[in-house]
Amino acid sequence: MARKQKKEKEEIVYAPIVYQPITETIEKNYMPYVMSVIVSRAIPEIDGLKPSHRKLLYAMYEMGLLKGNFTKSAKIVGDTMKYNPHGDASIYETMVRLTRGNETLLHPLIDSKGSFGKQYSSNTVASASRYTEAKLAPICQELFGGIEKNAVDMVDNYDATLKEPVLLPTTFPNILVMPNMGIAVGMASNICSFNLAEVCDGTIAILRKPRLPLDKLMELIKAPDFPGGGAILYDEEEMKRIYTTGVGSIRMRARYVFDKENSCIEVIQIPYSTTIEAIIAKLTTLYKEGKIKEVTDFRDEIDISGFKLTLDLRRGADPDALMLKLFKTTALEDNFSCNFNVLIAGSPQVLGVKEIISEWVAFREECVR
Repeated sequence: MARKQKKEKEEIVYAPIVYQPITETIEKNYMPYVMSVIVSRAIPEIDGLKPSHRKLLYAMYEMGLLKGNFTKSAKIVGDTMKYNPHGDASIYETMVRLTRGNETLLHPLIDSKGSFGKQYSSNTVASASRYTEAKLAPICQELFGGIEKNAVDMVDNYDATLKEPVLLPTTFPNILVMPNMGIAVGMASNICSFNLAEVCDGTIAILRKPRLPLDKLMELIKAPDFPGGGAILYDEEEMKRIYTTGVGSIRMRARYVFDKENSCIEVIQIPYSTTIEAIIAKLTTLYKEGKIKEVTDFRDEIDISGFKLTLDLRRGADPDALMLKLFKTTALEDNFSCNFNVLIAGSPQVLGVKEIISEWVAFREECVR
């Protein structure tokens, strides 16, 4: 008769769990990354540039491209890597946006030869850097004026073999002239462009009268001025909000002409915040659903002369009524969301137009001094 053996129960010892405070974990592991993205990557500073822009332009300045001839983009990218270690692809993407050919800026900082894509078309991309050429545009003389006379502080590059400027001593408020968008961690920046002449007039008025009333400033700087055109649907209260707080929304519409002879609408300008591909995709959906029966065909006719989106109409269709319908249903009417988040002495601040100009004036006085 087999005896039942008694199994001794195994004793399980549970080690105590030590919970690290969440704030301590964030500060130790996450905050350095957050601050790096905010300060060193995504948010523009008072000279209107992000670090990637500044390193590229300074590398081109050191190459003598302010007065020199066009140089292969691949060579420019290679020289920029002495200051920016993030790889050639990201450097070239930064460069493309600053060129005249891409049409992203009101006043391009880089003159270009070759195909650099178009801001208003996500499918029209830039050629490889070995096929394109570039040099600094004449306006960059105003960005670098005085840099050889200790106008700004110079710091070591990433491997401490070269010096680079902390900021560029811009002689005008480039921060309001150059459109800038950046997404950091927990915050973003979206700055629209303003007319250069108007910004200069507004800055002179603030220099003469620091307590200039907002209404007087808005008489000088009337509204944002977007590359590529389009019409702003002016809302005075919303515009005042943007000028005061740096936050708000601007409504824009495409511009078009009606070709009566060929019975077609030619859209010649679209809102800065959209692309022709997004508009065509929505038109295709509406056409398939039978919601735009006035249209028989539509096509992208972008060529060397510039932007054009053509819509062929049925006989007797009312072009203005059709466009009003399309403004409501497509990105031919779109919003630009303003968020004037700027780095001031390394600290992100959302500022109104007058405050930004005042900060630039203080910065410029320091450069001159």
